[in-house]
Amino acid sequence: MPAEIMPAVGVVGWRCVVCSITVDIADAMVFRCPNATADDPYHTLQIVQHDEAVRRVSGDSNPFVAYQPYFAWDSFAAALGMTEPERRALVVELDAAIAVIAGTGFVTTPFTRVDSLSDVLGFTAEGGVWVKDETHQVAGSHKARHLFSTLLQLLVAESFGRTPWGSRIGERRALAIASCGNAALAASTLAAAVQWPIQVFVPPSANPAVLARLVELGATITMCPRRPHDPAGDPCVLRYREAVAAGAIPFSVQGTENAWCLDGGRSIGWEMASQALDRVFVQVGGGAFARCVIGGLAQAVGGNGNVLPKLHAVQTQSCAPLARAWRRALDGPGGLATAGARWRDCMTPWETEGHSAADGILDDETYDWLGIVNGMAASGGSPVVSPESDVLLANQLARANTSVVASYTGTAGLAGLLTYRAEVRDHERVAVIFSGIRR
Repeated sequence: MPAEIMPAVGVVGWRCVVCSITVDIADAMVFRCPNATADDPYHTLQIVQHDEAVRRVSGDSNPFVAYQPYFAWDSFAAALGMTEPERRALVVELDAAIAVIAGTGFVTTPFTRVDSLSDVLGFTAEGGVWVKDETHQVAGSHKARHLFSTLLQLLVAESFGRTPWGSRIGERRALAIASCGNAALAASTLAAAVQWPIQVFVPPSANPAVLARLVELGATITMCPRRPHDPAGDPCVLRYREAVAAGAIPFSVQGTENAWCLDGGRSIGWEMASQALDRVFVQVGGGAFARCVIGGLAQAVGGNGNVLPKLHAVQTQSCAPLARAWRRALDGPGGLATAGARWRDCMTPWETEGHSAADGILDDETYDWLGIVNGMAASGGSPVVSPESDVLLANQLARANTSVVASYTGTAGLAGLLTYRAEVRDHERVAVIFSGIRR
C-alpha cells in the first residue's frame, strides 16, 4: 500500500465492553454492537486504539486537525483508501462550511486556572480550580465534537458508496437525534452545513428559543410527550429508536446508540491532559461526555508523565440513575468488575420525573454508564449527587468569577465540586467543564 494512504496510527476497530465482539475499523455504517437487539440492548462498543500516548501532531487550533491521526473516523477513511491530504482537506472544508452556519469553526477551547474561584473555594496557590470553557465550541457546547466525527465518517462512507443509498446524495436517509437542547442544536448545525435532512425528537418542555433556532436550521421537530403505554425510559429516545428502526441514521450523543459519537468527544480529554490534575468533576446526563473525558485523559496523560485524575460523575438529587447503578454494581456479586454482565439490574430508568435548573442532565437513564463506572473505578473516583442548592450556587459562582455565560446544566460539574468539597484537599488541582451557553 502506498505510504500516502497507509492507515492512520490510531484506531484499529471497536470492541463491545459486554460481549467482547470486535468490529474492524473498515466496516461502514456500524453504530451499535452487532449483538445488540431490542430484547438485549445491553451492549456498548468502545474504540480499540494502538497503545501509544496521544499527542498533538500540529499547532492547528482545530482539534480535528491537531489530533487527526488518533481519530477513529481518520483510520476508517484511511482504511477505505483516502489519502492523508484528502482526509485533512475534508476536515478543513467541512469546518469552514460549519463556521458559515455557526459563526465559528472547531477550536481548542480555553482551559485555565480561575484564581478568584479557587480563592473563594479555599484552595491554596498550589491547587485550585481549572475551567475548560466549551461554550466557545461550535453551537455553544461540547456536543458538536461528538457529532463531527460521526458526520465525517458518514461523508467518507458515502463518498465510497458504502451507505444504503450509495453515493447518491439526493437519496440520503434522514439523521435522527433525541435531545432537549444542546445536542439538538449541535446536530442541526452540522446537518445544515451539508444540507442533510435531520429529525429532532424533543420533550414538550424544550426551550422555545432552542426550538426556534432548530426551525431556522431546517430541522424537522417531533414533540415527544410521555404516552400512557410507553415502556419505562425517555419518550424522546423511544421515538428516536422507532425512527432509526424505520431507516433513519443514528446521529445521537449516546454511545450505546451511536458509537461514533465517542470518537470526537475524546478530544476534550486530550486537551485537558495539558495540565496535571488530581480530580475532574463532569456533569452527567446520558453519559457520553464523562465517558469521553476520562477516556481521552487516559489516552493522553501518559504522553506528558501525568497521572490519571479521579473522575467524579455529577448528577442532581432529583435524577441520579448513575449513582444508584454504581451502588448496585458495588453491592452485587463480583462488584464493579461484573457490572456489565448485570447491566439490566444495575442501570434502570429513574422512576420519577426530575426537576432541576440543570435540566439538560435529567436523563431517565445514563446510557453510557458502564464506561463511566469503569472510568471512575480505574481512576479511584466516585459519583457525586448534588442538591439543588449547589446547582444554583455553582452557576452563581461561575457568573461572579468568570466571563463564561453558561447554563445551569453547563456549570453542574462545579456543583459536584461544591457538594464534594470537604473531601478535596486544599492543594489539589481540580477541573470542571463549563459547556452549554445560557439562552
